[in-house]
Amino acid sequence: MSAPKITLYTNRLCPWAHRAHIALKELGLDYEEVTIDLNTPREPWYLEVNPRGLVPSLKYNDNIILESGIVAQFLADAHPSHLLPPSGPAENALFRARVAFFVDAFISKVVTHFNAGLRSASEEERDAHGEALVAAVVKEIEPLLAETDSKGPFFGGNEKITLAEVQTGSFLLRILGLAEHGLVSAKVPAGLEAQAPRFKRWAEATIAQESVNFIWDAKAYADRARARHAPKK
Repeated sequence: MSAPKITLYTNRLCPWAHRAHIALKELGLDYEEVTIDLNTPREPWYLEVNPRGLVPSLKYNDNIILESGIVAQFLADAHPSHLLPPSGPAENALFRARVAFFVDAFISKVVTHFNAGLRSASEEERDAHGEALVAAVVKEIEPLLAETDSKGPFFGGNEKITLAEVQTGSFLLRILGLAEHGLVSAKVPAGLEAQAPRFKRWAEATIAQESVNFIWDAKAYADRARARHAPKK
């Protein structure tokens, strides 16, 4: 089978687009990267690629795949690897369902508080969202990492990253790395250290992977976030 021709329309500061970079790097796939400026109206040519104007968009041979979660899932399915087992037998399907539930819980219960913290108008408000983020991790995510207690550090006790880490790694970099830039409450790293040892081990192992961190620029992201969320005058 010949190698596919892949073009990734992306912006490296977008955590959603970052997911596609992780998947492509982990799978060892070559691709052309086209940067989309998210600070200006989308050009007509890009709206023909993706009418929603969002990133990432993936051109795979002559097919366009949209939405970050779908892009990552497609790549994992199209190129079988350690990221995800085949859909059958039932044991494999169960693992895939567990990955999907884990990612949904992380995005809906944890990332919502991270985003709210970025938009905070005061330190007190940011601290409140930070405490809510830690509480969500303890309630929703920590129990789902039980298999990492005696096995590998990644989801399901795996020794290599899975689609769960592909879908969450970009947000873990931001949650764990932006406190020093004043964008995440200091209560987050302290709270995770004290209350979520499984999560802390899992997250630190994930962000240490080259496929996860190779495009990460904390300062550039912090500068953009401050500009984006600065009070309007």
